[in-house]
Amino acid sequence: MADEGDVLKNLDDGNAANAGNGADNQPVAGIVSQYVKDLSVENPKAPESFKWRQQPEMDVQFNIAARQISDELSEVELKVTATSKTSEGTAYIVDLSYCGLVGMRNLPEEQQHAFLYAEAPRILFPFARRVISDAVRDAGFTPLMLDPIDFNGLYVQQLQQKRAQEAAAGQAPAPGGEG
Repeated sequence: MADEGDVLKNLDDGNAANAGNGADNQPVAGIVSQYVKDLSVENPKAPESFKWRQQPEMDVQFNIAARQISDELSEVELKVTATSKTSEGTAYIVDLSYCGLVGMRNLPEEQQHAFLYAEAPRILFPFARRVISDAVRDAGFTPLMLDPIDFNGLYVQQLQQKRAQEAAAGQAPAPGGEG
């Protein structure tokens, strides 16, 4: 039988990288909790809308917001509005605010920002998608299955646009100077 003391002895081998065994100094980020903060479902033309045969036009809007709750806790809000319309009127509107509490510790600020605006929404989206699908189904319509979203790609694209705008503003020719 192996000596059980060896396991604990090997945890701290004297290496500086392992010094302070148990110290909370490693970067960590994750979803602590998730919840529906607000859900509104409107079926303004029922029951007439159930007879409409025209293919509806779908308008789906997304917005991501984050706010700091404490030093290590932030709330990420994924807001989704889905509207179904035909020439006869609006069939339904679903407005969802789906949130997650995000815990982060020992992360550089740019990594925190990326986690809040790219990774956390990616994690939350499948749950928000299910809430919307169920809400549309419960309103009496065919469930709405939203396509996956590349939140990381959108985040990178927005960063590039912001940098291009800042560069253009910083490189504007001085009045009366050569362009």
